[in-house]
Amino acid sequence: MDIVVITLIVLVVLGALFVIPRSHKKGKAKGTPSNVNRKTLRTYTKEEVSQHNARKDCWIIVKGKVYDVTPYVEEHPGGDAILNNAGGDSTEGFYGPQHATRVFDMVDEFYIGDLKP
Repeated sequence: MDIVVITLIVLVVLGALFVIPRSHKKGKAKGTPSNVNRKTLRTYTKEEVSQHNARKDCWIIVKGKVYDVTPYVEEHPGGDAILNNAGGDSTEGFYGPQHATRVFDMVDEFYIGDLKP
């Protein structure tokens, strides 16, 4: 009888581990870009962004936010299309029909600051 009770308790605890959702980003607000705590965010001028227009140094602007997508250039499923607006405003291309909705979450990883008005 004791073995049955202990087995049931263990099964309930294990089941709870799979059912109760856990946050993998403890201490971070939902929607906060992952690099916010690692870097100090700042604002950039269009001129500053325009200097980062190459495969090895690629920044883009999307809706007034600046992203350093250099680490992603080689992984971009659309190949060099990501370089079409390197150093400039990529808003139109970013919101094109070729991008799945997951891209909108993924881009937060590369957020470095805002564009100066």
